[in-house]
Amino acid sequence: MTSAAPENPQTPADALPKSWDPSAVEADLYQGWVDAGYFQADATSDKPGYSIVLPPPNVTGSLHMGHALDHTLMDVLSRRKRMQGYEVLWLPGMDHAGIATQSVVEKQLAADGKTKEDFGRELFIDKVWDWKRESGGTIGGQMRRIGDGVDWSRDRFTMDEGLSRAVQTVFKRMFDEGLIYRAERLVNWSPVLQTAISDIEVKFEDVEGELVSLRYGSLDDNEPHVIVATTRVETMLGDTAVAVHPEDERYKHLIGTTLDHPFTGRQIPIIADDYVDPEFGTGAVKITPAHDPNDFEMGLRHNLPMPTIMDKTGKIADTGTEFDGMDRFEARVKVREALAEQGRVVAEKRPYLHSVGHSERSGEAIEPRLSLQWWVKVETLAKAAGDAVRNGDTVIHPASQEPRWFDWVDNMHDWCISRQLWWGHRIPVWYGPEGEVACFGPDETAPEGWVQDPDVLDTWFSSGLWPFSTMGWPDNTPELEKFYPTSVLVTGYDILFFWVARMMMFGTYVSEDESITAGPGKSGAQMPFKDVFLHGLVRDQYGKKMSKSRGNGIDPLDWVDRFGADALRFTLARGANPGSDLSVGEDSAQSSRNFATKLFNATKFALMNGAAPAPLPARSELTDADRWILDRLGTVQAEADAAFDRYEFSKACEGLFHFAWDEVCDWYLELAKVQFAADEAVAANTRAVLGNVLDALLRLLHPVIPFVTETLWKVLTGGESVVVADWPTLSGVAVDTQAATRIEDTQKLITEVRRFRNDQGLKPSQKVPARASGLSEAGMDGQFAYVAALAKLTEPEEGFTASISVEVRLSQGTVTVDIDTSGTIDLGAEKKRLEKDLAAAQKELVTADNKLANEAFLAKAPDAVVDKIKTRRQIAVEEIERITGRLKELADK
Repeated sequence: MTSAAPENPQTPADALPKSWDPSAVEADLYQGWVDAGYFQADATSDKPGYSIVLPPPNVTGSLHMGHALDHTLMDVLSRRKRMQGYEVLWLPGMDHAGIATQSVVEKQLAADGKTKEDFGRELFIDKVWDWKRESGGTIGGQMRRIGDGVDWSRDRFTMDEGLSRAVQTVFKRMFDEGLIYRAERLVNWSPVLQTAISDIEVKFEDVEGELVSLRYGSLDDNEPHVIVATTRVETMLGDTAVAVHPEDERYKHLIGTTLDHPFTGRQIPIIADDYVDPEFGTGAVKITPAHDPNDFEMGLRHNLPMPTIMDKTGKIADTGTEFDGMDRFEARVKVREALAEQGRVVAEKRPYLHSVGHSERSGEAIEPRLSLQWWVKVETLAKAAGDAVRNGDTVIHPASQEPRWFDWVDNMHDWCISRQLWWGHRIPVWYGPEGEVACFGPDETAPEGWVQDPDVLDTWFSSGLWPFSTMGWPDNTPELEKFYPTSVLVTGYDILFFWVARMMMFGTYVSEDESITAGPGKSGAQMPFKDVFLHGLVRDQYGKKMSKSRGNGIDPLDWVDRFGADALRFTLARGANPGSDLSVGEDSAQSSRNFATKLFNATKFALMNGAAPAPLPARSELTDADRWILDRLGTVQAEADAAFDRYEFSKACEGLFHFAWDEVCDWYLELAKVQFAADEAVAANTRAVLGNVLDALLRLLHPVIPFVTETLWKVLTGGESVVVADWPTLSGVAVDTQAATRIEDTQKLITEVRRFRNDQGLKPSQKVPARASGLSEAGMDGQFAYVAALAKLTEPEEGFTASISVEVRLSQGTVTVDIDTSGTIDLGAEKKRLEKDLAAAQKELVTADNKLANEAFLAKAPDAVVDKIKTRRQIAVEEIERITGRLKELADK
C-alpha cells in the first residue's frame, strides 16, 4: 500500500527556525567560524593584503559602548574586504595597563591587610601575572559575543616576550641616539598612586574651591608690596618670584627688587615677563616653578630656584616651616589662616568654581610636581608625524580633524615616559658602581653589580609600537612584509593626539630599519597605517555623554542579550559618521532587532515560495517589477560601496536598510505574490530574481549583521558560509528607466487607492468592486493586476455603479479608479470622521498662515524651517480640498 503524500511538503524554509531568536544561534555560529579558520590570515597568500590592528583594550576592563562601536566598524571593514578577495588580518590583543592593573592587584592585597612591599617586586609581579591569567580574559569573551572576526591565533599582549623585545630594542636605539634622556621636569603627579601619569589619564572637572588674594611685601600701602591671587595658597611655600609685565607702569619701579617670603625667609625677586597679562587681576602673579607648568617655564627663562615643597604622598615637606608634614589640603587651610593672622589675606572668594585635573584611576586631584623622570625628545618625531598627513602618506578621515592634528603635533612637548610602578616594561637602563649609566638591549646583559632603574615605561610607549611589534618586529617576518603598513586605524577622535600620534612617531622612526621597509614597493619611512578613521563618541538617546555619575551608561552585552549582536552592531554602524558623535537608545536597538526579524521573515517567505539564486533569463523576459528591483539593487550596492570606501558607515547602512525594508520587503515581495500566481514562466523568473536579490542583499549586509545573514544565506544558497562568499559584483546593465517609472506609478496608484480605502474606514481585508480607466494613456497596461491585488479590488459585475472615483495623476497621464462602496460605509460615521479631519486641516492652515505672515519670525527662522512650514501649508490646502470634495459627494447621496 502506498502512503499518501504529505499535506505540507518540505521546503528549504523548513531548515530555518520558526522565528528569529539570536540567542539560540549566535554562539554556535561564531564558534563555527573560528573552528573553520575563516578569520586566520595567511601571510604567504597571493591575495592582496588588508590589515587592521585592534586598539588594545585594557586587560582590567570590559567592553563599553565606545569599544563596541570601535569593534563593530573594524569588523565591518574586515569582513567586507575578506569577501572582496583580500587576505585579511585583523589582529587582536590587550594592553597590560600598568597603573590600572597594578591598582587592581594592590586592592586585592589590601583586603588581606598586605601591601606590595610585603612581597617584594618579583613576587608582586608574579601575582599580577596570576591575576592576568585568571581574570584578564573578560574582553575576549565579550568580543566573541559581538562577532569580532579577529585572528585569535595571533592574539597579543603588550607584555608578551616578543613585544617586550621590541620595546627594549626601540628604547636602546633611541637612548643611544640621544632621543631619550633623563631630567628633572614638571609632571602630572598622583599622590595616591605615587607616580607620574600621562595627560590622557588626567580628567578636568569643575570643583568649588577658594580664591585667596595675598600680599607680599610691606603691610603699609605706602611701602613696596604686591598682591597676587591663587586657588592653591599652600603652594606659596614654594614661591621663588613674583612676575609682572615689563611695561606695567604700576610695577616698573619694583622690577629687580626683592620682597620677604612670609614663612621661609627667602628673598622673593620681582621679575618682568611678557607672559603676564597686565589686564588680569592685579597684573602680578606668584611663581612656583616646581608646582605649576607655566611657572616652571618662567623659572627656566629666569633661572629661578625650584624647591619641591611636597613629598610623593602630597604632604608638605622640606620647607622648614610649621606646615611640614601636613597633607596638602590641610596645609591649604592652615597657610591661609596663618597669612590672615599676619594681615596678608586681602580677599577670599569662596566658593570659587574652577577646573582642576584629577587622576582618572584614583580620582584625586593631581599635583603638578617637579620630578626626575625619563623623557623622549619629540621634535623630529612629531614633525615626521605631521608631515605624513601633510604629504598624504597617511589620510585622516574626516579631513576636518586635520587642523587639530597639526595643532597637536606641531606644538608637542617632550614626552615623560617613566612611571613609578612595578608592573610594566622596566626601563632598560642600568647604573654601575662608579656612577656609570648604560642601556642594555634585549640580547645584552648588564655587568655584575650594576643596578637597573626601578621605573617602568608609560603604557603608551609599548602601545605606540603596537602596529609593528605585534607582527614580529624587530625581526623581518612574513607578516611585516604582507600586512605592514596596516590599512586603516579605527579609533575615536578623543585619543587622536595620544595614541595615534605616538604610533606615527614610532612608525616613522623604526621604518628606517630594513625589516620594515622590506618587501615590494616599500622604501623609505613608512607610516604604520594608510588611513586613520576617527569616529565620534557614543552618547545616550538625548545626546548626553555616557557616564557613571549620570547613570546613563549602556552595557553593550546587555543589548546583545536582549536584542542580539546584530541589533547592537547595526544600531552603532547606522549612526557612525566620520568625526560625529552618535546618540543611541533602546528604541534604536529595538528598531535594529525588528530589521533583522523583517529580513528573516522575508527570506523565509521567499524560500517557502521556491525562491533561490539561479541564472536570470534575458531582461526582455522579465517583468517591470523584476527589472526595477534588479536595477535598484545595483544602484544601492554602488552607493553602499562608495560609502563604505569613504568610511561613511551610516550612509551605507541607511541605504541598505531602506532598500531591504521599503523596496524589497514592502514592495517587491508584494508584487512578487502577484507574479507567483501568474503563469509558470513569470513565476519561475520571479523566484530566480527574488533569490538573486536576497542573495546579494544578504552578502551586502553581512559585514554589519553577520549572524542573521549567515543563517539565511546558507539556507538560501546552500553555500558553505557567507563569511567566505564573494562580495556582489555589479551587473553593468543600464538602468531601465521606463520600467522604473511604471513601477513608481504603480506604487503611487496603489498607495492612493489604499489611502482612499483607509479614509472610508474599509477593513484591510475587505474587497470592493472597481474599474479603471486611462491605463493605456498613462502607459499602465498590464499594471492594474498589481493594483487590484494589493489594493483589494475585484472585477465589477454587470450593473456596476461607481460610488466614488479616485483620480491619480501619474507620470504620463491620469488613471481613474471607479469604486463601488455601496453597502460598505456607515455614511453618518464617515461624515463625522471627515468633518473632524477637515477641522484639523483648517486649524493647520491657519497656524501656517499666521507664521508665514509674521515678518519677525521669517527674519529669524532658518530657511529649512520656513520651507517646512510652507510644505505643511500646502498639505493642509490639499487635505481641505480633498475632504471638502468627499463631503460633497456624501451630501449628494
